[in-house]
Amino acid sequence: MSTATTSSPPPAPGADPIPGRIRAKGSPRPGTWISAVIVALLAAALLRFLVVNPVFDWTTVFTYLLDVKVIQGVGWTLLITAASMVLGTVVALTAAIMRRSSNPVLRGVSWAYIFVFRGTPVYTQLVFWGLFTVIVPKIALGVPFGPELFSFSTRDLFPALAGAIVGLGLNEGAYLAEIIRSGLNSVDRGQTEAAKALGMSDGRILRRIIVPQAMRVIIPPLGNETIGMLKTTSLVLAVPFTLDLTFATNAIANKLFTPVPLLIVAAFWYLAITSILMVGQHYLERYFGRGFDDRDTGPSAKRSRQAAVNSAGTTPKDTLPEVEL
Repeated sequence: MSTATTSSPPPAPGADPIPGRIRAKGSPRPGTWISAVIVALLAAALLRFLVVNPVFDWTTVFTYLLDVKVIQGVGWTLLITAASMVLGTVVALTAAIMRRSSNPVLRGVSWAYIFVFRGTPVYTQLVFWGLFTVIVPKIALGVPFGPELFSFSTRDLFPALAGAIVGLGLNEGAYLAEIIRSGLNSVDRGQTEAAKALGMSDGRILRRIIVPQAMRVIIPPLGNETIGMLKTTSLVLAVPFTLDLTFATNAIANKLFTPVPLLIVAAFWYLAITSILMVGQHYLERYFGRGFDDRDTGPSAKRSRQAAVNSAGTTPKDTLPEVEL
């Protein structure tokens, strides 16, 4: 008995690789077209309202969009956002590790910090830090109940910028602490036990095993908190810090008596910065989520799918081996 195998030629370009396949035709959806027409009409009406209404004063908007004071305000806003998030992340990571500690004192201190800073409004905290130099006019070091060795004024070491960064950073750290703690807890405990069985220290396990995997859970809410921090910087006037974007646009608006155009200028810059942060968040999520995402993306996945489609043309019944008796 001998066998012979025949294979059909590959399908021509543009031809269906699987002959006889049923192509289902979708049912008509008039609701889609109706909703599209309604949305288009509303968008056209909104666009006309924005163009025709003289209150928006687009000439003033384009005049002050790249004003020196506005650009400086954007720079100070970005500086406060970045510095506050760095401080908040460091404080939050410390508080989250303390919450996971077996030491009840550390857990209690971490819980008290999170309770206080999450339970009070951020504006109230910023006002407090603005009054810090009044509450504590100087810091002295010396012998307890004895002479002072040296002292320094807090006004010299704690300007308004420092108060804004410390106030926003400590407030943000209380929220990020719970986010980081949940991310650390998302890693299976068995990995920690396996690492300890290999002789790894607790610090090494945290750096090499737990944190890299927890970042997949931490990054999305961390990105949201960063965008929220960008907008929260508009409250630093409570410190008071008077160089941010919101204060710069308000100062120009008060001088020109045109609040709406300058609000549009501030909104444009906030939207632009938020868009950049969202793009960065997307790539960070994709980087730390590699190996966990089952979706087929990228050129290699497309080539694999095309190869699977091409190979499907060799699987019908006419490609089965023929048997000669």
